[in-house]
Amino acid sequence: MTPNELDIGVAILASTARVSTPLMFAALGGLMSERAGVINIALEGKMLVGAFAAAVGTLQAAELFKGALHAAWLVPLSPWLGAAFGMLAGALIAALYGLLVIRLRSNQIVAGTAINMLALGLTPFLCNLIYGQTGNSTALPLDERFRSAPLYLCWLLAIGLFFWLRHTRQGLWLSFAGENPQALAAAGIRVNGVRWFAVLCCGALAGLGGAALSIFLSSSFSRNMTAGRGFIALAALIFGKWKPFPTALACLLFGFFDAIQIRLQGATALGHAVPVQIIQILPYVVTVLVLAGFVGKSKAPKSLGTPF
Repeated sequence: MTPNELDIGVAILASTARVSTPLMFAALGGLMSERAGVINIALEGKMLVGAFAAAVGTLQAAELFKGALHAAWLVPLSPWLGAAFGMLAGALIAALYGLLVIRLRSNQIVAGTAINMLALGLTPFLCNLIYGQTGNSTALPLDERFRSAPLYLCWLLAIGLFFWLRHTRQGLWLSFAGENPQALAAAGIRVNGVRWFAVLCCGALAGLGGAALSIFLSSSFSRNMTAGRGFIALAALIFGKWKPFPTALACLLFGFFDAIQIRLQGATALGHAVPVQIIQILPYVVTVLVLAGFVGKSKAPKSLGTPF
């Protein structure tokens, strides 16, 4: 292997780790919701709202530190505050989803689709109100964004979730809420209370995934910047059989093909430039192929999608 090939390989692996980070946050959040019995097709909308809130929150926090507080040394804290805003926004829209599907017992697929459509229209509307344009928020300088923290945080989350689900009473409650809610209710545990907790955690983590998009991978919010990543995260948790570590590895797989398509843009075949649109659909084609080959082999929680 030549030094140039080695450099390309290292660059692709580094890019894989970065682009899979938002997927991991959203997929692990969706895993919590679906292990509790609530289908979460609304990951896309929660990520989008989280990306917007994180970009706005980071910018406002940095301006506050530099301006009114005269504490420019606190600026490195602004992305953490922005991420908190993203998690809060994701949890709020998850609360709306929970009201629809847990309290009002609406169809979970229809309600999730409605949440995605709401986020798709709400974020450019709010962006126009704040910045006077529907396309982008104000760009963030490098010192007001995350450098590498989300890379480590997503794996700590996967490890923590693995042990929490397997070795704590609350983790077992969450699993029983999706597998056998009647047994959980017979033990005196409020099934819908467990599901509410899982749905709100899912919203917060999906919002954190959106924050990783806007203040880690990018420097601002842009319209529909999730571009289907919420659905890829949903595919990853199905491919990972609703288990934390396999789900995280599935996110790495999808992130690898995303990194490949970024690298291949502008490539040539038989002396002709390959249309960029052909390259850009690579991660989505892989997602469809993976689901077509493995979704039938994945065993979903028994009460997934069934109101209690």
